[in-house]
Amino acid sequence: MKRRDFLVSSSLAATTIGATTKEAQANQSLRSKAKPVLTIGHITDVHLRRRDNAPERFQKCLKEVMTHKVDFFLNSGDSIFAADYSDVTRENMLDQWSAWDESIKVIDQYELHSCVGNHDPWWHAPSKEDEMYGVNYAAKRLGMPHRYYSFSKKNWHFFILDGNNKGVSLDPEQMTWLEKGLEAVPTGHFALLMSHFPILSVTGAWAGGTHSDNVALRKLFYKHKEKVKVCLSGHQHLLDSNVFNGVQYFCNGAMSGYWWEKGDATSAKPYYYQETAPGYAILKLYEDGTLENRYIEHFY
Repeated sequence: MKRRDFLVSSSLAATTIGATTKEAQANQSLRSKAKPVLTIGHITDVHLRRRDNAPERFQKCLKEVMTHKVDFFLNSGDSIFAADYSDVTRENMLDQWSAWDESIKVIDQYELHSCVGNHDPWWHAPSKEDEMYGVNYAAKRLGMPHRYYSFSKKNWHFFILDGNNKGVSLDPEQMTWLEKGLEAVPTGHFALLMSHFPILSVTGAWAGGTHSDNVALRKLFYKHKEKVKVCLSGHQHLLDSNVFNGVQYFCNGAMSGYWWEKGDATSAKPYYYQETAPGYAILKLYEDGTLENRYIEHFY
């Protein structure tokens, strides 16, 4: 197994831009002495099915994530290969979820907080009244309390979003919930938001796939600019990061890479999706609202 680590971005980097060499070294020294209040394993776009030994490879990767002494896991969706295609039967969809259930037993001792990706819901159930239809069933299979929800750890507040609405957006009910939730975050506490789809992404410029309500979200984040620090996503299978109005946006690469397969003509190397290798990220969140996102390539 070969690994390469990438510190995609960090608040530390932002604070040292334009600083003198001595200032940068001093900032680095301060950060090296600080301890994160939370260390999180971020996985996304697992696209699990039984082909290509994917469950065994997924479990191996989860075991590696645990070696980083994470406090819990965040999973930003597309957990199963695909339930959204028109030819997916009930049996096939259930088999994909069964493979997921069996695999995550490896991390039974950890909390796993997920959101629903666009490939997770079974839209082609016989009717909308079928209990397995749509986002709500996928949320249930992922152990989510609701299709969107929040929770808190230390002085960090986590908002898990559902962008599986028209045009990739938050529905009005969810937007109102988010507005109230951010308003309630105390002074000196910070917010991380996770959606399957990027809210703001470099790769969105040529690949699309981002939230269509990003302007409304941008304005909401600016209103709470002392609180909102990071937005986390997947979906693109591509690795990127950017900073806008003080908010860091991390789109981490897919654990499945090119859907666990060797790739195609656009793959830079075997298993890559275009130029991004399969992998996962380790996030470190600090008490002062700064953070680090380290992407770790994983080859099998």
